[in-house]
Amino acid sequence: MAKNPARTDTDLSDKEAQEMAETTDVSPQQAKDLAAKHGKDEAKKKAKNYKAEG
Repeated sequence: MAKNPARTDTDLSDKEAQEMAETTDVSPQQAKDLAAKHGKDEAKKKAKNYKAEG
């Protein structure tokens, strides 16, 4: 699959955000926010450190 030049390392698709949300304690929007701030790889690491609220 060809890489879309418009996407960057900080772009997280809805599917990727949902997958990260399912495997960590972050919401899909939090996953996107983390990726925008830190990049995809670092966002995945940071998401694992989040604790569920409640």
